[in-house]
Amino acid sequence: MGVDRAVRMLEETLRREGGTVYVRREIVHNNALVERFKSLGAVVVHEVDEVPEGAVVVFSAHGVAPSVRERARERGLRVVDTTCPLVEKVHMEAVRLREEGRTILLIGEPGHKEVEGVMGEAPENIRLIHREEDVAALEGIDGARTAWLSQTTLNVDETARIVERLRERYPLIQDPPKSDICYATKNRQTAVKNIAGECGVFIVVGSRTSSNTRRLAEVAAGAGAGRTLRIDEPEELDGVDFSGVETVGVSSGVSAVEEQLERLLSYLEKKGYAHVEERIAVRENISGWGL
Repeated sequence: MGVDRAVRMLEETLRREGGTVYVRREIVHNNALVERFKSLGAVVVHEVDEVPEGAVVVFSAHGVAPSVRERARERGLRVVDTTCPLVEKVHMEAVRLREEGRTILLIGEPGHKEVEGVMGEAPENIRLIHREEDVAALEGIDGARTAWLSQTTLNVDETARIVERLRERYPLIQDPPKSDICYATKNRQTAVKNIAGECGVFIVVGSRTSSNTRRLAEVAAGAGAGRTLRIDEPEELDGVDFSGVETVGVSSGVSAVEEQLERLLSYLEKKGYAHVEERIAVRENISGWGL
């Protein structure tokens, strides 16, 4: 839902402006979508200082730090903010915990745009946790004044193990009011776990820059798939040997579009995989964000 929302907002902005629209970083982690938007007049920049004063700048679905918003105001930029509401929820939690004077242990990937944005809300209060072993290295923290948050696109099982380590070390640590990991990320990982063990090859469609896509590939490998491949387009499979592979599993990152899956299924049909069986692990019925 967050990806669809960001894409619709950028499409609407391009139509309304009828000219150049600047996008800070990739709107979502999908190379094909980014290239399509470039052809329609979107210019991807790294920072708002690259945007001409008074121009339109679009913030990506991954969110931005308060300092980025302030810099955009200083330059008189017209801002279109496509931050996913689920990411915005984590920002709000970080602000609340900062105001309570708590140390925030943020589980996430160093350098990820979402993590950079959340850390910008409370730079003096946040400590980043990437892996289980990072918990043992923590020092100088008052366990009674500690809380944890997480990036929305992580491996669910790995995050649970890190949280378990945090609770062992800091029994009074405060949980977020509601899980930070995106419902679509969790549901897709559940679906992949259910079928990966039946598959000689498991293919995940999505960009290598997409955290949730990489997590799906990890989950497929851990759940028993013979081989796990991540691709943007089916042509990347031209050198892959499918001999002896009876069943191919397919899933996609949340930023992939339906056309990418359709192209992959057409490619696999030509390889002899004409029968397609859809497995429903979780039925998503999202009428609102429920935030």
